[in-house]
Amino acid sequence: MEILGASLRICVDDLEAAVPFYERLSGGRALRFERGGVQVAAIGSFLLMSGPEEELEILRKVAATIAVQDVDEAHRLLTDLGARILAGPVPTPVGRNLLAMHPDGSVFEYVDQRG
Repeated sequence: MEILGASLRICVDDLEAAVPFYERLSGGRALRFERGGVQVAAIGSFLLMSGPEEELEILRKVAATIAVQDVDEAHRLLTDLGARILAGPVPTPVGRNLLAMHPDGSVFEYVDQRG
């Protein structure tokens, strides 16, 4: 499995106020979407999230988002290595994702851009 990159997950109180800072910092434009009542802005290596506290509480437990070529391949390798798949693979606005708990207890989201 090839890891293509990682995104830092940041929960913010005011997405509209945070986006211009991260756009200037990264030199890119925000790709915005909503998922489960949470507003999301993907900007370069940053994934900003804002929404109901009960949703953000869950999202804060995920250490990072890891971009991979194929979530199915990641699923197989993670399972073989003893990780526990918590959710997915499921469709997202831009591909698919899964949540996995590594044997050390850390939780990561794995995403691809396949339809």
